[in-house]
Amino acid sequence: MKIGFLGLGKMGTPIARRLLAAGHEVTVWNRTRVRSEALAAEGARIAATPADAAHEAEAVFTMVFDDAAHEQVLFGADGVLDALKPNTLHVSLSTISVALSERLTAEHARRGVDFVAAPVFGRPNVAEEGRLWIVVAGAAGAVAKARPLLELISRGISVVGEEPRQAHAVKLGGNFLISSMIHGLGESFVYAAAQGIDPGMFIETINSALFQSPFYSAYAKVMLHPPEQVGATIELGAKDLHLLRDAAAARGTSMSLADQLAEVFSQAKASGLGGEDWAVGQYRMAQRRGVLQ
Repeated sequence: MKIGFLGLGKMGTPIARRLLAAGHEVTVWNRTRVRSEALAAEGARIAATPADAAHEAEAVFTMVFDDAAHEQVLFGADGVLDALKPNTLHVSLSTISVALSERLTAEHARRGVDFVAAPVFGRPNVAEEGRLWIVVAGAAGAVAKARPLLELISRGISVVGEEPRQAHAVKLGGNFLISSMIHGLGESFVYAAAQGIDPGMFIETINSALFQSPFYSAYAKVMLHPPEQVGATIELGAKDLHLLRDAAAARGTSMSLADQLAEVFSQAKASGLGGEDWAVGQYRMAQRRGVLQ
């Protein structure tokens, strides 16, 4: 299949690479061309503009940072939407606002283009292994077209509805739970250390006794033994929390914990931790906040 892939960051690059490895003709575009050149060496064609990546594509994937980046790539000069032919498939892998997802749904319907929301759960190393979990929503026919491609990059797919906005809402809710878990772990580690208990021993004991969760174990490891390469950043976590609170407010929903976490993220960014790994940065904030003055 001829595929256009836009956005070659820490997540987009390994996903595009797996599509290439499966034998698809992949045309890539990235704002910073050097990332495209790395995949060109593996057989990808480099597009000069977002529109160029979409012109001949049967399916287009977008994996760019935020709503503003989507506005530029999709609606801007030489944007994707004007280049898409009717019945082309557009798969949005990014975490975007529910409001933008609704706008994209209407715009694709007006143009006769299939639109599937497919935000992913997993860090870059999971993307490299092709073991992402993908949350999918869209019209049944469009989802059926997307599924064989999504199976190449995932260990599982959850179809949550026929409205693309539903998948983006689930992704934001999932990221909120991740932030909440990290916050709870961080404060628990600060508490344990103050009691003379090794945080690693603490989480091993509590996880064995209560949760038996590989997710708790994995994030605890990241927090206690920071990786050399940053995964998702505090800045990214703050962005997603902002989108969650906007989506909640639009439906008249109050989320007190989300409000508290927003303050934590604000303090982290003000403290110069915005570029830190999401889990590591939140833990460092818990350590700073946990010292009584």
